[in-house]
Amino acid sequence: MIYFAATLAIALMLTWLVKEPTFTDSQVYVFFLLFFSIGLWLTEAIPAFAVALFIMAYLVFALGNPFFNSAPEKIDRYVNTFSSSSIWLLLGGFFLATAMTKTKLDEKLLGLTLRISGKKPGNILVAFMLTAMVASMIMSNTATTAMLVAALMPLFNLLGRSGFTKALLLGITVAATTGGMATIIGTPSNAIAAGILENDGIKIDFVHWMVYGMPVSIALTAISALVLLKVYIKSSDPVSLLFLNEKKRELPKEPGSQRTIVVIVIIVTVLFWLTSSLHGISVAAISAIPLVALTVTGIITANDIKTLPWDTLFLVAGGLSLGEALQSTGILEHYAAQMRTMNLGSVGFIFILAYVAMIFSNVMSNAAAATVLIPLGFAILPGLQKEVALSVGLAASVAILLPVSTPTNAIVFSTGYLEQKDFRLSGILIGLLGPLLAVLWVLLIKG
Repeated sequence: MIYFAATLAIALMLTWLVKEPTFTDSQVYVFFLLFFSIGLWLTEAIPAFAVALFIMAYLVFALGNPFFNSAPEKIDRYVNTFSSSSIWLLLGGFFLATAMTKTKLDEKLLGLTLRISGKKPGNILVAFMLTAMVASMIMSNTATTAMLVAALMPLFNLLGRSGFTKALLLGITVAATTGGMATIIGTPSNAIAAGILENDGIKIDFVHWMVYGMPVSIALTAISALVLLKVYIKSSDPVSLLFLNEKKRELPKEPGSQRTIVVIVIIVTVLFWLTSSLHGISVAAISAIPLVALTVTGIITANDIKTLPWDTLFLVAGGLSLGEALQSTGILEHYAAQMRTMNLGSVGFIFILAYVAMIFSNVMSNAAAATVLIPLGFAILPGLQKEVALSVGLAASVAILLPVSTPTNAIVFSTGYLEQKDFRLSGILIGLLGPLLAVLWVLLIKG
């Protein structure tokens, strides 16, 4: 409660200090909302999704109420974000991830990965980083990390606080993070970027995003793997994989047919996503395939739906609402006009936005960072919306410097086999290279 009250007081003070006489009521209200929301995200005084819901409720109340606003606005756009295609795309991904976990398909794939990689530490590290990267393209990187860490805990307990243990844990969180950059559903900041572009009249499909995100994802994962191998893997002695026999005995015997259905649904859904430019069906509409198929077949039940990460959907919707408010009230354009006088050039501004997104995402959610910075970039660089959104969206995903920077870091840190200083190497490496490669690749492809 103290953090909440302090954040409210600071937001009111900042609004009073920075507002200008020419500001309308709507601009003053949105300015306060921006400061207050950022403060709540930073202090975590209330959950991030609650901040997002507050944003929508506040915009409806303050901007659409004639008693508080001398020029009330039409507030539909601030609540229609729940129907954004990004929301439905993420929901489809959540259904696929839940089905994989429920049918233990994820653990079967885990065992397959270990049997393919063999017993050499270096091969195991590369195999699991590849697994984490690929899985995070469809599942959330948080779910991917939780799955792999839980499945490998017997191995970690066997190895103890060794260099190989640290390499595996760091490799999993890095690859899960970079893998999420590859697709729209990989991380909330991607969905935010795609949603803001859609609101601006620019549609980007599943494959189009992969053209920009996949090469950066692969490059960062490969570089990280090489560094971790060099720093932590000092021996090529084989590792015992006896714990796999226990895992195999734990797998249920019955849901073989359900696993087959899940595999078919995943293949069909991904194929339709990848070919959306050919058949013309939007990626959001394709998400209906897992939603319908997995519920009709009984694989996803009402109880399963209750456990879906709805808070992430609220966060994305609220982020889109705040971004819409910052644009529609003219606040961003007002300050963007002043920033253009800095004469840094469009490339310079994009680099600054990308690195600021990375820095912000280390202390607040990457969705929140993208929410604030992408509309600002649109205002500063009109005509370069796609470059701004893609660069910032991708850069916001590489914040892994601190144990609390991302849920994937928190999961591997909770095992007790890592110290806070262990995150510095991968955090600095990915933090510096991620925005650089993202911006360069986006500009190269566009050029």
